[in-house]
Amino acid sequence: MALKETNWRLLDTGHRPGPENMAIDEAIALAHGRGEVPPTLRFYGWEPAAVSIGYFQSMREEVDLEAVRAGGYGYVRRPTGGRLIFHHMELTYSVVIQEELLPGGVVETYREISLGLLAGLEELGVRAELSGGDRDPRRADPGGFHTACFDTASAYELQVGGRKVAGSAQTRRDGVILQHGSILLDIDVPLLFRLMRLPEGVPAERLMARFRAKATTLAEALGRKVSYAEARDAFAAGFARGLGLTLTPGKLTVAEEKDVQMLVETKYGCDNWNMKK
Repeated sequence: MALKETNWRLLDTGHRPGPENMAIDEAIALAHGRGEVPPTLRFYGWEPAAVSIGYFQSMREEVDLEAVRAGGYGYVRRPTGGRLIFHHMELTYSVVIQEELLPGGVVETYREISLGLLAGLEELGVRAELSGGDRDPRRADPGGFHTACFDTASAYELQVGGRKVAGSAQTRRDGVILQHGSILLDIDVPLLFRLMRLPEGVPAERLMARFRAKATTLAEALGRKVSYAEARDAFAAGFARGLGLTLTPGKLTVAEEKDVQMLVETKYGCDNWNMKK
């Protein structure tokens, strides 16, 4: 598979609330689909920290909203599939590119983008590998109970010593690919599980032990803290090297900013989106 456009825009939109972050990803996809902006690699964080759920999940069934609100955290439904994520100590990335510029099915394009993530880990000195290509990253695993995104790996996701360090999801609309994902800098596992609704009769300690056995962080892999800025720079370099890109730093256009405001007000900031199902 050949990447047909290697001149991409690079964005760092900083730390923003969950609804705004999801609105920005969609606004970029809309602008790129209209031909107004080039393919875009974006890095961002979450302030306040927030729970996000996959498009097909139920907020009320998956999230303890009382605990989320009491802690001052946010919540939002993603436009992509997958399971619950607590966006706390992480670097989040998104890739927006027209399907004709990155041809192939979901799994094939997932693998291509994962090469940039793999190279980013190499920039940090982390030895990682891609998981097998037998799980479609758009779908949750129907077998068994999975507490959160990081307790199982989909096709071509990043693992360190067999444990997942980055989780991603992809959606396509009007010929445009949007893939975004979380790269764990560190994690507070007890806090994550306090914000989730857990199955009755299953001890939280057992589920947390399973999670720790299947997920890891950059801090654990390197034995030191990794800042947002250090991770951002490493993954930008990794995408450039791994995918052969020329990345030009930029900012959101006026049209994108207007779409962001509209999408927050009419979609991602609204309970008719976040609480559906």
